[in-house]
Amino acid sequence: MCDQLRFDYLGCTGHPHLKTPHIDALAARGVRFDNAYVQSPICGPSRMSTYTGRYVRSHGATWNQTPLRVGEMTLADHLEPLGLRTALCGKTHMAPDIDGMRRLGIDPGSGIGARIAECGFEVWDRLDGVHPSGGTPPSHYNDHLAGLGYGGPNPWEQWANSAQGDDDEILSGWLMQHADRPARVAEAESETPYTTSRAMAFIEDAGDQPWCLHLSYIKPHWPYIVPAPYHEMYGPEHVLPAVRADVEREDPHPVLAAYFEHRFSRVFARDEVRARVIPAYMGLIAQLDDQIGRMMAWLDETGRSTETLIVFTSDHGDYLGDHWLGEKELFHEPSVKVPLIVVDPTPEADATRGQVLPHLVEAIDLAPSFVDWAGGDPRPHILEGHSLLPLIHGADPPWRGAVISEYDYSARRAQQLLGQPIPDCRLVMVYDGRWKYIHCEGFRPMLFDLETDPDEVCDLGADPVHGDQRARLAGLMHRWALRHHNRTTISDAEILAGQGQEVAQGVFIGFWDASDVAEAVETGTSGN
Repeated sequence: MCDQLRFDYLGCTGHPHLKTPHIDALAARGVRFDNAYVQSPICGPSRMSTYTGRYVRSHGATWNQTPLRVGEMTLADHLEPLGLRTALCGKTHMAPDIDGMRRLGIDPGSGIGARIAECGFEVWDRLDGVHPSGGTPPSHYNDHLAGLGYGGPNPWEQWANSAQGDDDEILSGWLMQHADRPARVAEAESETPYTTSRAMAFIEDAGDQPWCLHLSYIKPHWPYIVPAPYHEMYGPEHVLPAVRADVEREDPHPVLAAYFEHRFSRVFARDEVRARVIPAYMGLIAQLDDQIGRMMAWLDETGRSTETLIVFTSDHGDYLGDHWLGEKELFHEPSVKVPLIVVDPTPEADATRGQVLPHLVEAIDLAPSFVDWAGGDPRPHILEGHSLLPLIHGADPPWRGAVISEYDYSARRAQQLLGQPIPDCRLVMVYDGRWKYIHCEGFRPMLFDLETDPDEVCDLGADPVHGDQRARLAGLMHRWALRHHNRTTISDAEILAGQGQEVAQGVFIGFWDASDVAEAVETGTSGN
């Protein structure tokens, strides 16, 4: 999993300048899903959905640093009983439910407490992206840099996230004006190669034990700075024109208008910023691609690629100035749509190898796919996604007709600009492959027709001509919202098996006399 990698910034997805031969080779080895969407277009809730296989409204971690509540089952809870060692190398953005653990008498420092605090993963090496203060939790990567002689109170900040000025001054990578300069750290010791090396070390450590490794790169997420030689691989001439139109700003939806006022949107609306930053973003992707190539070559050389299911994806995209926006968080394609490549080495997957599949896929489909791969039961009362393996194996199972994504903007300045109560800062996207409907609590909806308007610049949310489509998609959203989302402790099969057990337990409800009981037992109609 990459962080903040757009779906269209790969060679295999059509970028005209960016070269990603190793990721493209993964797509040729497996299947590329062309319509994959995250359950929230921001790091924390998106990842919690991927790790739990559940929608944001189901697991409740609605924004970054919102704890995933104790009791939510994650990948390790599903995979370790099937014999898989489940580990993290890189980022999770997990915030632990310390209050919940204390309430239940679980010591956060205990073995089980530590696993709950780390989203169920065995932490091989957590690197969420270090911050100027050193980051929380403490980073193995900072210790690694310090051990190599990189000085300073926070080596990541002074070396991996800084450039060298013309007068040898240190220039902060947080400032986008420095994005065209190389990071001070040696390329081999920068975040992406470091994480790849640590992932290889885990695989070797696992030996013959089956494993599931979350290799989670923190790039190309900001800060937009990359070491040499990647800093100069691309230039302003490789920056695609922003996908935006003046009509978007003439009478914008109130939520969109509020996001136009965010600092990250105002800066990315400037062409000179895009010309400086996007080449660095592309360089970070090129470095990622080389590290994917390094990992795949090693897996091939050691014979592991023939028995390893490999998934390549991202937790969300990056606007990069499209639609006059920066960052992510709303539901245009550059933000909510992600790359998804699945390489299944088994002969059953030969039928689709190298294909691009059009099915509407959600990030929550990965967890049930892993359970399926490991031979486990589907557990649909917990896992809300669908296994992708039948599609990869050439089957044509019944499939969803729409995808759902959610966002909570209560932590953003938009909440203040709109004067929205915290509980009402909710957005829900429903996309059926053509029509994209966005419910905005307290405001009119947004609506886009991607068949006639693939760039999503014409909002039809107030157009009376399209009221039928808005009503239809709102109905899909309501039916989704009314489904069971939180009955996770008992399966449908267990409910069926429990029907009619009252008489066997000596509980006679609704009977007149003993003959009624005898008749009910004989005819098998003893349930109420």
